[in-house]
Amino acid sequence: MVRIPRKMEHVHHALNLGQSGEQGFSDIKPVPNCLPESSTRLISLQTIIGGLNLSSPIIINAMTGGAHETEEINRDLAIAARETGLAMAVGSQMAAIKNPEVASSYRVVREMNPNGFVFGNLGSEAAVEQAERAVEMLRADALQIHLNVMQELIMPEGDRDFQGMLERIRLIQEHLRVPLIVKEVGFGMTRESISLLCQAGVRVIDVGGSGGTNFAAIENARRTSPMDWLNEWGCTTAVSLIEATNALAASIGKGTPAAMSLIGSGGIQGTMEACKALALGASAVGMAGAFLRTLRSNGREALIQQIERMHEELRLVMTAMGAQTIAELWQHPLVITGQTAEWCSARGISIQTFANRTGLIKTT
Repeated sequence: MVRIPRKMEHVHHALNLGQSGEQGFSDIKPVPNCLPESSTRLISLQTIIGGLNLSSPIIINAMTGGAHETEEINRDLAIAARETGLAMAVGSQMAAIKNPEVASSYRVVREMNPNGFVFGNLGSEAAVEQAERAVEMLRADALQIHLNVMQELIMPEGDRDFQGMLERIRLIQEHLRVPLIVKEVGFGMTRESISLLCQAGVRVIDVGGSGGTNFAAIENARRTSPMDWLNEWGCTTAVSLIEATNALAASIGKGTPAAMSLIGSGGIQGTMEACKALALGASAVGMAGAFLRTLRSNGREALIQQIERMHEELRLVMTAMGAQTIAELWQHPLVITGQTAEWCSARGISIQTFANRTGLIKTT
């Protein structure tokens, strides 16, 4: 029997298992604004992460690479990114660093989108020299370092030793010539870890909360003896963003620059979730599973249409909220309910701060 490469196993399981949709955004209620004093023609979707000026807050987040079939996926994703102006990240390039024969499955992204924003990707085991090779491989504009401790622990062939992660990240941040993005793969982040990353010099954080592709469930599907009791590990994307904004607010007074950027990802499937993630403090949102499903089910043109529709819908929702820029969304009042509110209460995070933001009222 021919063994399916692990990269394609992940793709197949991601499509078969789908996304739970329990990313916490149903608990986030934007306060309506019947006098927005705005217009769709005034809306700007431009945003900045790590000093990069992006034309859209939507990012095609890291998915795959390292096998022939994944090269086809990355080619189509890159073309969609080129046609819609989106930044795009590749999956972990460690496979290509260890085996240069599969490097074409990553390089195809830059080949198809020579002038776009492309993000490289490696795991937290990477050393500085490997990070530099990953950037060179793609002429990448930024590099993601992904954190996936629980996935590795469930993965039969995964890592078991996570010592030195923070120091390796600090060294890469110090030596890399492009922005570094530290991202979770779907288990979320909390203020304790985010504060440590800030202290290590990291300036862009992708919270990667639960509610999207579940890598615990994927690895359990690959095991002969599944540990299904770990499938609910982690915290939601909404909770992760709230934890992140809380951590950054506390850290800025201790020397952390106000130019920190957050990316919200994990189970974002449509415009409303994206808008809520932005309103919670994200400068951009990462989408992977929803885009992969459209691409594999309906093709590249359907994916391009989906992205263009999301851009138009974002302009409509931002107009209704009275927010002409992504930064103005950060001031829009939000009511936090349900399990997310319960989490905040247990963690001592004020939900009243979000509910009483002053960005709703404008005068002329």
